[in-house]
Amino acid sequence: MAGSWRWSAAALLLTAGVGASVAAVQTAVSARSDHPPPARLVRPSPLAGEEAPRSPGRALVVIDPGHGGSNTGARSVVDGVYEKHLTLLLARAVAERLEARGVDVRLTRELDEYVSLRERVLRANRLRADLFVSIHTNASDARSQRGFETWVLTPSAVDVDSRALRRDAAPAAHPGADADTALLLDDVERGLSQDGAASLAAAIQGELASRRGRDRDRGVRQASMDVLLGATMPAALVEVGFIDHPVEGPELLEPEVQAAIADAITAGIASRL
Repeated sequence: MAGSWRWSAAALLLTAGVGASVAAVQTAVSARSDHPPPARLVRPSPLAGEEAPRSPGRALVVIDPGHGGSNTGARSVVDGVYEKHLTLLLARAVAERLEARGVDVRLTRELDEYVSLRERVLRANRLRADLFVSIHTNASDARSQRGFETWVLTPSAVDVDSRALRRDAAPAAHPGADADTALLLDDVERGLSQDGAASLAAAIQGELASRRGRDRDRGVRQASMDVLLGATMPAALVEVGFIDHPVEGPELLEPEVQAAIADAITAGIASRL
């Protein structure tokens, strides 16, 4: 999106390889231009703040770039590059591809800034999104693991403090309903969304395997992932690769690899709309 803000510069710097200036990367990722960001990018705001309305008749997907701000995420083998940088670039690329397919997209953050895990899900719930996908990179203590995996909540995690997690958002998510009725509707939607979440995760994982190699396919997994708790729509978290692996880490900064990952996540999402 040339002319809106300095994403092209950030992409070039992050994907130029290990010789890129890390300071320039971080400046480019966080910099603004004199123009406002695209309308689809949602700025962190108070829970009572209004979101940009969705387009009538169009599916709406919320993409969550993992981490941000002081929450850097995993550290890359490339000094000074962190998970938060790569997830934001990938989320932007997925958003552009989905919009080209006629899908409305919102991002949970648009800059290198902190957004709480609870706020990310609450925003998706308030928007009545059709799908929620959180993008992350992986890391291991030994820096020896590689590959990609996609996560969904365990059945037990679906019920963990669900009402407490969503109480502030319930009236906004169900206009006209009283708080108790809205929470009941959330419970129903949350339970119904689990089959859709598994299908979404399998679709994304399959598309990644076809583009990144089945030898790196770590499968669809279940856990109590905090960023997915309380979602009332099908929700999945994708770990696109190990940012700290001596081979795969630098690969994740290459333009061709980022494009393949964005294409895979886009195709997986689109197949479930």
